Amino acid sequence: MSVLVVNDLVKVYPGGVEALRGVSFRVEEGEVFGLVGPNGAGKTTTFRIIATLLKPTSGRVIVDGVDVAKEPLEARKRLVYVPEEVGGYRRLTGYEYLSFVVETFMSARGASRDDIDRALEEAVNLTSLDPDVLSKKRMQEYSKGMKRRVQVAWALAVRPRLAILDEPTSGLDVEASYELRRVIVEYAKSRGVTVLLSSHNMLEVEYVCDRVALIKDGRIIEIGTPREIIEKYGARNLEEAYMNAIAGHREG
Repeated sequence: MSVLVVNDLVKVYPGGVEALRGVSFRVEEGEVFGLVGPNGAGKTTTFRIIATLLKPTSGRVIVDGVDVAKEPLEARKRLVYVPEEVGGYRRLTGYEYLSFVVETFMSARGASRDDIDRALEEAVNLTSLDPDVLSKKRMQEYSKGMKRRVQVAWALAVRPRLAILDEPTSGLDVEASYELRRVIVEYAKSRGVTVLLSSHNMLEVEYVCDRVALIKDGRIIEIGTPREIIEKYGARNLEEAYMNAIAGHREG
């Protein structure tokens, strides 16, 4: 079953800037799907439209059977979106912030108190942060990496139908990045959380993603498993395959 269907998405900003030029792809249930491209390729615009924060110029997005343009409130009950630069409420401790966002999201879905409490406990564990840090330090004192861990933790713990993660390991060290990648894959496979993510780390994408869409100048230029794309372009890795795909796209 396709949890996310993006069909012929076009976005033209004021002044005639074409951010998206007919973007289409599907993400299946329990799949980790990567949208990969350089800055300005259209990744964030795509994510914001899916998350109901922007309206497309044309095209359609369906999340778990809900048209995000026609029923944005229903769509928001089914998805979470963690932007790259999200920080959280500065004056709340990490635990207070987790409590707030977990309860807000799950209450909107009609979850029971027990389910909310379980999700909060799970979010706390997923951060892998020291309990004193979570309970005593305010978010304004957290490093970027610590904030990322808090954000991704709650996004997975509430078990949305679709988790949109923009650069989920940004700011994390090697060990923390490895652990977070493991958690993302585990949640997708064992708990039915469908994940759409972006990353500048091509090795990360190879490890985490079941399938990948390569985007350039607002157009999808290739979709497939990392291995399929690597083999198609005679490359040693996904980064090299992406560069080969761009070169071929220019020539075409």
